[in-house]
Amino acid sequence: PVDLLDVVTDAAHDARILAPDRQVDLDVRGDEAPVVLGDDARLRQVVTNLVSNALTHTPAGTPVAVTLETDSGGDRGDPEGPGRVRVGVHDQGPGLTAEEQERVFERFYRADPARSRAAGGSGLGLSIVAALVAAHGGRVTVESAPGRGSAFFVDLPLLGSQAGASVATGP
Repeated sequence: PVDLLDVVTDAAHDARILAPDRQVDLDVRGDEAPVVLGDDARLRQVVTNLVSNALTHTPAGTPVAVTLETDSGGDRGDPEGPGRVRVGVHDQGPGLTAEEQERVFERFYRADPARSRAAGGSGLGLSIVAALVAAHGGRVTVESAPGRGSAFFVDLPLLGSQAGASVATGP
């Protein structure tokens, strides 16, 4: 069991230390404890990578928000099924085009072709995020528009939900 409240709180705290010029907000909502079945270190890697990308790929001073929301499903007709946790990382940066959004989780893809490996990383970060989230029975998505920022969402099954009961963990 991994408490995602601890994970997102630590990620927001670390971001505030690493980027003291940035406003980094944390918003937590929900009707259940945000506990999932998984690997704590890998889930921390997911959230840390998304927050780091928001800090790296937006202009200095651009605010970042980390959100955590649980939904037990119930009678809300949740299309994701019962018992979900959603972690979001939102920025107010330059945003992504529709084509960039389609490719952003591909290995070695960089939305800004002018970025070199030395200046912008290997282009593996979001593909690693997608693989780790999939290994935990979840999915990662992006919502963005040029000039309007980006929001990356990680949806995972709550521990004890039907979907969460079938998540496989490593050795």
